[in-house]
Amino acid sequence: MNTMSVATAIRTRRTVRHYLPTEVSSAHLDMLMELAMEAPSSWNLQDRSIVMITDPEVREGITWATGGQPQPREAPVMLAFVAEPRAWEQDRSDIYDLARANQAWNDEFITGFSAASTLFQRDLADRDLLREYAVKDAMIAATYVMLAATELGLATSPMNGWDETKVKKVLGIEHRDDLAIALLMSLGYPAEQRRHPGRRPLARTVFRDRYPAV
Repeated sequence: MNTMSVATAIRTRRTVRHYLPTEVSSAHLDMLMELAMEAPSSWNLQDRSIVMITDPEVREGITWATGGQPQPREAPVMLAFVAEPRAWEQDRSDIYDLARANQAWNDEFITGFSAASTLFQRDLADRDLLREYAVKDAMIAATYVMLAATELGLATSPMNGWDETKVKKVLGIEHRDDLAIALLMSLGYPAEQRRHPGRRPLARTVFRDRYPAV
């Protein structure tokens, strides 16, 4: 496999709405999922999951949930990034065991880290921000997928315009109030070439120290 720099992947990635029927190999899907889960996660909660959708019937359901957009019907793979705002309440011993085995964290650190992260999450709950934080983590993972897919010659489309209630119904989690859909993304080989529309100059969008006064 040819390798591509991160900078090149960022500059060449385009949002693609139309796809060839060519299947994405299991090896490529496994690689993309592994790289997605390398994305940073607040307090290492890893409070995000991905549902890989390849079944045509399920993709048709996603077409319904997106108001008839072409990506779910044409792309061989749809990815649903699921945020898990209540993950902090679950057993995290596997996360700590792995960090300990990798010699990244020792027992003293784990004890303090666990207590501090629980306090932090309780504060988020008090301010009704748990969903926001989990969605952020899922979105970072989605960005990793888009860039890694570009290196593999695959195209993606991070999608808007979908109904979360309908998406959850299609995925069989309509009764899970503890879960949120962060993003839908199509994945496959492009059937179109998209030109870069350009970006505003940095002077218009990047500032130092403070946002400019109106």
